[in-house]
Amino acid sequence: MAVTATDTHRAIEAVWRIESPRLIAGLTRIVRDIGIAEDLAQDALIAALEQWPESGVPDNPAAWLMATAKHRAMDHFRRNTRLDRKHEELGRELAAKERAVPDLDSALDDDVGDDLLRLVFTSCHSVLSTEAQVALTLRLLGGLTTDEIARAFLVPEATIAQRIVRAKRTLSQKSVPFEVPSGNELAARLASVLGVIYLIFNEGYSATAGDDWMRPALCEEALRLGRILAELAPQEPEIHGLVALMEIQASRSKARAGPSGEPILLFDQNRSHWDQLLIRRGLAALFHAETLAARQGPYVLQAEIAACHARARTPEETDWPRIVTFYEMLARVSPSPVVELNRAVAVAMASGPAAGLELVDALMAERSLENYHLLPSVRGDLLKKLGRFDEARAEFGRAASLTRNARERELLTDRARACSDDFPQPR
Repeated sequence: MAVTATDTHRAIEAVWRIESPRLIAGLTRIVRDIGIAEDLAQDALIAALEQWPESGVPDNPAAWLMATAKHRAMDHFRRNTRLDRKHEELGRELAAKERAVPDLDSALDDDVGDDLLRLVFTSCHSVLSTEAQVALTLRLLGGLTTDEIARAFLVPEATIAQRIVRAKRTLSQKSVPFEVPSGNELAARLASVLGVIYLIFNEGYSATAGDDWMRPALCEEALRLGRILAELAPQEPEIHGLVALMEIQASRSKARAGPSGEPILLFDQNRSHWDQLLIRRGLAALFHAETLAARQGPYVLQAEIAACHARARTPEETDWPRIVTFYEMLARVSPSPVVELNRAVAVAMASGPAAGLELVDALMAERSLENYHLLPSVRGDLLKKLGRFDEARAEFGRAASLTRNARERELLTDRARACSDDFPQPR
């Protein structure tokens, strides 16, 4: 069957989603400017869009993109070199750049395994606000669109776009080094780095938009970065807590989607399909975090909640009162409307849907959750359990209208339809 231009463009999008972070990270190590590195990577993408529909997708598309970006980087250095020749006072800098050009090829071919980690810490530098740090790193490392990041933050897309542009400009103006910090600087930036990695994992675990329920490559990348961080700072309990959380969550991946990619909710999953190796790794990381922590932080607490699910052989065996306790602790150390919504779900499971609905109703006026599809989804589920099918159908319909993920929209639409089937019809 002939490969169409549409098929090729889909292939390019898939390759770009996976490879762009490595490409940008490798280029940043050389040009020492995130903005320039991203521009060079985008040039390689444009070249692929122009050439691959005619020549076909290469056998090693990642290598093709890197080679193309490499040539663009060399041209960039040569252009700068020619400009520098016009300024005698920059002669010493010119000589250094001229020496760098022949080495550029081998430098880009070095092992770039740690470049992604350097990119995270550079993007999370203290010259940027926390919001800018997370947005920029998600854009560069996770390859997420501004729209996807905006939905993760529950803020307008224009706000995220402005944060990213300003962040890149600030890093360039301040000449922030491309490195993994040490000592006090490492601790200062660690919270933002952990937040970035977890948001990347979450985007892979439950994609905010598109046709796929999950993006496993993003989960794998977040896990890899978390494991590297754990080796870098072995005495930091929150790193091990985050790794534990991601390992346990990732263990469910194969059970979270059906044969056609349709979502399968937690209570309907075949737990024999959960990856026991990942669960064991997660529980071991959690135990290590517990031995280090004098006081449990947000990632350790979330890992404790995930562990409660992992230890339950069946949904009925889940220790919901214990989960409620952990959510109460989490609400104290890291309060947010989303934590309160999750606590409401746990309370509903431990004390009944009416108790959970009371907590959910209290969140209905929360502006940050106004367009958060999981709020009406949870409310619909509780209303259905209470036999209020008409109201539940309306909530599931609203949730379906808010989600940008096609698979999730189908699931919510089906749940709304099921409420109509369950609602007693007049005779």
